[in-house]
Amino acid sequence: MADVVGFIGLGNMGGPMARNLVAAGFTVRGFDMVPAARSAATEGGVTVAETAAEAVHGAGTVITMLPSGPIMLSVWKEVLPLLPPGTLIIDCSTVDIESCRAAHALAADHGLAALDAPVSGGVGGATAGTLTFMAGGSVEAFGRALPVLQAMGKNMTHCGDAGAGQAAKICNNMILGISMIAVSEAFGLADRLGLSRQALFDVASKSSGQCWSLTSYCPVPGPVPASPANNHYKPGFAAALMLKDLRLSQAAAEGAGAETPLGQAATAIYERMETMGLGGRDFSAVFEMLTGAAPGTATA
Repeated sequence: MADVVGFIGLGNMGGPMARNLVAAGFTVRGFDMVPAARSAATEGGVTVAETAAEAVHGAGTVITMLPSGPIMLSVWKEVLPLLPPGTLIIDCSTVDIESCRAAHALAADHGLAALDAPVSGGVGGATAGTLTFMAGGSVEAFGRALPVLQAMGKNMTHCGDAGAGQAAKICNNMILGISMIAVSEAFGLADRLGLSRQALFDVASKSSGQCWSLTSYCPVPGPVPASPANNHYKPGFAAALMLKDLRLSQAAAEGAGAETPLGQAATAIYERMETMGLGGRDFSAVFEMLTGAAPGTATA
C-alpha cells in the first residue's frame, strides 16, 4: 500500500506534516503518546493508531519525527522488525550523527530502504507545507521519498549517503545560531551608538552584513514584520531547540576533530538563555538577553 504512510510523532512539527500528507491524498495512520497531539491529528484527517505497531501496519512508507536520537532508535527497534523488506522508512527528526548511522544500519539489517531527512522551516513551515528537507541515504531511497516529501515541503536536497542529511542540518543550524547572535550584537551596538534600527537594517540588508537572520528573521521589532520579534518572540523556533542543535554540532565537531570556536561560544550563549528560563521563547529573543532588555520590552 504505497499510498499509506505510517507517521510516528505527531507533535508541533509532525502533526502539521501529517496533516499536509492527508491534504495531498495520502492515507496517514499516526501515533503519538500525547493525547492532545492525537486529538489534533484526528481533526486533521489522520487515522490515529493505538500503538506504533498499528500505525505502521500495511504502510509503504514510514516517517518518524521524534525528540532525540535514543527515542528515535527505540522506536525503530520496535517497528522495523514488523515491516516487509523494501519498505521505505524516513526519519525527519534532528538527532546526533551516531544515532542516525545506527538507524541506517538497523534498516539495512532488515532489508529496508532508509533516509535521514531532517527539516528546516520550523512550525510555520510545517504548517504551510514549505519545509526544506536535507536527505541522507541512497539515491534510490531519495527518489522513492520525493512524492511524500513534496507533500510536506518545497525544497529537497539529497546531501549524500547515510547521515549526510543530519550533517547538513547540524552545520546549517550552527551557522544560524552564530549569525543570529552576530545580528543581535550589531543591533545592540547600534542602539548604544544612536543609530536607528531601521537605518542599520537598510544598510546591512543590502551590503556585506546581509544574512537570513537579518533579512528574514530580524531579531528586533520593526524592520521585518513577520519576524517573531514583532510577536513578542513567540516561537517560531524555540531557543531550547536551537540549543539542542548547537549541542549536536559541538558533539559532532568533537567526534570529527573539527575546531568550532564560534559554535562553542554560541552554545554557551544559548545555555545562558536556558538557565535564565528563556528556552521557550524564540531563539531570536537572544537579542533581549544580550542587551539586558526585560523579556517582552524590546521596542522598535
